[in-house]
This record gives sequence, C-alpha cells and structure tokens, in this order.
Amino acid sequence: MVPQLSRVRGRRVRRPSLTGSGPSPRTGLAFTGTFALGLGLALASTALAAPDSATTTPASGSAPGALSDIEKTGFLAAEAKRPSGAEKILLVGGTVMTAEGEVLEGGSVAFDGPQITYVGTAQPELGPDYQVVDATGKWITPGLIDTHSHLGVYPSPGARAHSDGNEATAPATAGVWAEHSFWPQDPGIQRAVQGGVTAIQVLPGSANLIGGRGVVLEMIPQRGSRAMRFEGAPETLKMACGENPKRVYGGRSSAPSTRMGNLRGQRAVFMKAQSLARKWDEWEADQDKTAASGQKHKKRLRDRKSESSSHPERDLDLESLVGVLRGEVLPQIHCYRADDMLSMVQLSQEFGFKIRSFHHALEAYKIADILAEQEISASTWADWWGFKLEAYDGIPENAALLHAAGGRSIIHSDSAIGIQRLNQEAAKAMWSGRHAGLDIRPDDAIAWITLNPAWALGIDHLTGSLREGKRADLVVWDGDPLSVYSKAEEVYVRGRLLHRQGDETLWSDFELGQRGIQ
Repeated sequence: MVPQLSRVRGRRVRRPSLTGSGPSPRTGLAFTGTFALGLGLALASTALAAPDSATTTPASGSAPGALSDIEKTGFLAAEAKRPSGAEKILLVGGTVMTAEGEVLEGGSVAFDGPQITYVGTAQPELGPDYQVVDATGKWITPGLIDTHSHLGVYPSPGARAHSDGNEATAPATAGVWAEHSFWPQDPGIQRAVQGGVTAIQVLPGSANLIGGRGVVLEMIPQRGSRAMRFEGAPETLKMACGENPKRVYGGRSSAPSTRMGNLRGQRAVFMKAQSLARKWDEWEADQDKTAASGQKHKKRLRDRKSESSSHPERDLDLESLVGVLRGEVLPQIHCYRADDMLSMVQLSQEFGFKIRSFHHALEAYKIADILAEQEISASTWADWWGFKLEAYDGIPENAALLHAAGGRSIIHSDSAIGIQRLNQEAAKAMWSGRHAGLDIRPDDAIAWITLNPAWALGIDHLTGSLREGKRADLVVWDGDPLSVYSKAEEVYVRGRLLHRQGDETLWSDFELGQRGIQ
C-alpha cells in the first residue's frame, strides 16, 4: 500500500519561526539556530558527530561474537541524537491505563526526563522541580507502538520516486535495510505522533520471500534515520509467504511461482546461512582458543588486513539470516492463511529459530492454540479482509479469539492513515470480541497497541507499559482512548513533549510553504 497525504482544505497552517534557539514553548522541541525541525534547513548550522561518538548498535539476544563485533561498523552514525529536552512532570488525577492489567482512577504518573519515576494513586512527594499538571478528566496510556509501518519507505506524497520499500530484484534480499530507504521528511511521521504513536517498526514490503531488515524507530524527528533508531531495540527481519512473492516472481516466469516454490526458496537460503554460521562458530571458537593459550588479544588484532583474510568471507544477505539463527534478529513474517503460518512454523523448527510475529495473520484464530503455545504474536487489523483470496477468511473477532486462547494479539496499521487512529482500531477489535461473548477488558485492548507490540519488537523491558523505570513514552488523551471521539492531547517520547493538541507547527521541510496541507 502506498500512503497518501491527507489534506484539509482552506486551512492556513502556521509556519514556525526560522530564527531563535531553545525549546518551543508549545511543543518542547529543541531548535538550534535555524528551524531545526525543518530538518534540512539545519544542516549548515549543526555539526556532524564523529562516527565513534555516535554509534547506534542494536541490542543482541546473546553475547556478541566476532561476527557481531565486525557488524558494528555498519551501525556507525554521522549524526548524534539531539538532546532529549525532557522535563520533570507529575500528572495527577487522571485515569491511568497501565497496559499491565491495572486501570487507576484518579491516578498519577511522574517522569524525570526520559524515565518514569512513579505510577500510582497517590500524589507523591517528588520535590519542587517537578511541574504538577492536573490531569482530571484525562486518560493516560503508554505511547502507542505500530509493529508494521511503511512510513518513510513509502512516504507521502505517494509517487513512483518514493517507492523504496521493495527491493524486488531477487526473491531473497536479507541484506537490504529499511533504514537505508527511510525518508525522515515524510509528513506521515508527524501525523502518526498526533495519533499517539511513539515508536514504529519500519519494514520492507512483502514482494520477496525475505525482504530485508526492518528497523525500530522512536518518533523524535532527526535529519537521518539512524539517529531515530530506538536505543536497545534488536534487529528485525521481514519475511513473507503466500500470494505476494509467487505473484511477483511467477509473473516474470521465474521462481517462486507457487507456495511450494516459496518454501523451497526459504529453505535453500537458510541452509546456506547454517553453513556460514558453522564457519563463523568454528572461527570464533578458534579465536577463543588462541586467546586462552596466552596470546594477547591486541596481538591477534594488530594486522587488520591479516584478520579480514582469515575470517569467513562477508555476505550481507546470509549474515542477516545468521543473526536469525543465533536469536539476535527477530523474524517478522507477512502471512495470511493458517496453513501458510504452519508451514513457516515448521520452517523455523527445521532450522532452529523462533518467529516473533506473524503480520496480517487474518487466519490466526484458526491456529490460536498453536500460536499461543509457540509464543508467536499476531500483528493484525481490526477488520480488513477480502481484498485478495488469502484474505477471504478474515474475521473481526480474530484478535480477540487469539487473546482468549492465551496468545499475544497486536493491532497494526500497514497504513499511513490507519496509524493515525490505532486506538480506534483496537477499540473495534475489542468490541468485536465482546459481541462474540469474549471477556476483553479495555486495558487488554490498550495492550494490543502498546505492551504486546513492544514484546514483538524486543523492547517490552524498556517501553510499552506504564511502570517505574521504563521510558517516559506516554499519551494524555482528552477522553477514553477507546472512544471514537477522543484525541491525543499530549504525546511524550522519552519525556519530551512532541505534540500538543492545537499546535500546528510543521515538522517536514516538504510541507514548509504549502498552504492547506495538514
């Protein structure tokens, strides 16, 4: 799907000042000299950080080996993250939905810069430097997280020149990174934040059996995608099964053209990855033995040229799959039909890796018990169905039925429009389950767009729920977030106020100077 730019006719949008410094009094966003959130305009006035001071390295699911160390050079950053501009705030008197099973009436949430320091029903003594905000009549939730976004890789306005999500030149392209296609000027980023979204997973498209690496981003605008990376998030890998790959490549009279061709293609590349993984394991074990024998580490690394010639040959595509086999890269698989999902589970069992989430997963309800047992989440829609044959059996009770079976349900968008109302999508899925007689609580539905997606992305220990010690990623709503009438009044990312209802400051250079675009 190619996102379209939404418009408001006849509305004049206030342009921000191009001079001055310090945070905006309305949004808390930091400016440096020229208007820094017209991100391109700041290039001349903000120095680039040296690579060794701006490395953004993803979290690893295991102790890093030599391959992991070598791969770190691929995460060097030319742009340092901007200072957070976070505040010390105590929100009191609101309805707090923690996403962990508790709803606190008259609750309070405090955060000191990027970290939550209190969640409860009392008004704690936190010191005079906290700004106390009356949240009576408001609702407070964790920031929303979208596990399936193409913002930035299929940005607005929809145009052929902006089609950067599918490297449809070969059926397996695990070595491409969505990060390298992401356009931070996409106006859809700001619109997502206005809907309460604080983090997204940007994925390649689903033309390929293995589409490439996804990237988890925090929604703080920067000039490049690397500086937007969510610190501590593991790497992810987009895979696909079913109609899309066989249609794309079968239409060219090449493989795959059938579902059995899909599985052959995926098995073949994982066999190659297993072979490379064994070579790296042997080489790393040999290095460990050498170190244990008394030779100093620095002596082994003295001649970088010699080292690079001795370790296994680099292969960007296979290295992504080696990361999957080692549990360091989390597979995210586009799959609709129950039988296709079972085939992918069997693939994972054959090669010894764990699937983190099936995406779209319209027939998850048919295998809800297996998904729950295998601890595989389902990132799905509330009610999209029927737009192709493999989507024909989608039902609006899908998420609720998986939840009732003990599985992890997630409501995703896969849409530049849907991401603006994830709260409403979760509400629809909740009410569909209730109508079917299932006991779905409001806090469960909030977890479908906060804590569960955080788990699917490997960041649930950092964000996704309101708990002391977690990141201050949260939303203040002007009413029940599961109501169609409610809006995100304030949105905080790492304790930084990014959106306040009524503020019309534009983030994207693309929109500067254009009237009537909102």
